[in-house]
Amino acid sequence: MTTVTAPKQRRRRRDWPIVGGLILLAFVPSIAGALRVAQLTGGVERTAGNARFVDMPAPVIVHIVGAVTYAILGALQFAPGFRRTHRRWHRISGRVLVLAGLAVALSGLWMTTFYDLPDTDNAATNATRYVVGVFMVVAIVLGFTAIRRRDFHAHRAWMMRAYAVAMAAGTQVVTSVPLLLLPIEAGTPAFAAWRSVAMIGAWVLNLAIAEVIIRRSAPPRRPLVGAV
Repeated sequence: MTTVTAPKQRRRRRDWPIVGGLILLAFVPSIAGALRVAQLTGGVERTAGNARFVDMPAPVIVHIVGAVTYAILGALQFAPGFRRTHRRWHRISGRVLVLAGLAVALSGLWMTTFYDLPDTDNAATNATRYVVGVFMVVAIVLGFTAIRRRDFHAHRAWMMRAYAVAMAAGTQVVTSVPLLLLPIEAGTPAFAAWRSVAMIGAWVLNLAIAEVIIRRSAPPRRPLVGAV
C-alpha cells in the first residue's frame, strides 16, 4: 500500500484553493455558455438579441466548449503539487490545452469579425477583443515553443498570460456588477461605454496579476562572471 508523505499532503492541500478559486471564477460564464450551447443545439426562437448566434452558431459553440475545457484543465495545470505528482497527465493535458486555447482565441476573433456589434458594446470593446485574441494566440504559441526548447520558466509565463486573458470572462462578471447599480439604460452609448471600461479593466487586471506572479516566481539571475 502506497503512503503519501506529509510534504506531499501539504502541497496538495495548498493546491485546492488555487484550483477551486480558478474554477469558481469560471463558474458563471461556464454555466451561461452551457445554456447557450443547449439552446442552439436544441433549437431556440430567433430574436434580436440572439440573431447573430442563431444565424452563425459554429463559432460561439466552439468558443464555449473550448473555454470550459481550457478553464478546468488550466486550473489543474497551475496547481504545483498536482503538477509534480502527475507529470504525464500534465504533458498530455497541456497538449489539449494548447488546442482548446487556440480554439477559444480564434473563435473569439471569428465572432468579433463576423458578428454584428450589439448595442451593449462599442468600438473600443471590439478593438480590444482583436488585441486580446491575437495576444492569446501569440502567448500560446510562444509557450509551446518555449517548452520544446526546455525553457520551463518562459513556458509557464506565456501560458499563464494566455490563461489570464481567457479567464477575464469570469473577472468581467465581477467588474460588471457596478453597471447594475448605475442609473443607465442598457443599449445606450453611456451603458456601452461603462461596459467597455468593465470589460477592458478585467483583461488588464488579470494580466497584471499574472505578471506579478510570473515575476515573483522567476528564477534568480546568475551574477555575471567578473562583475564587481
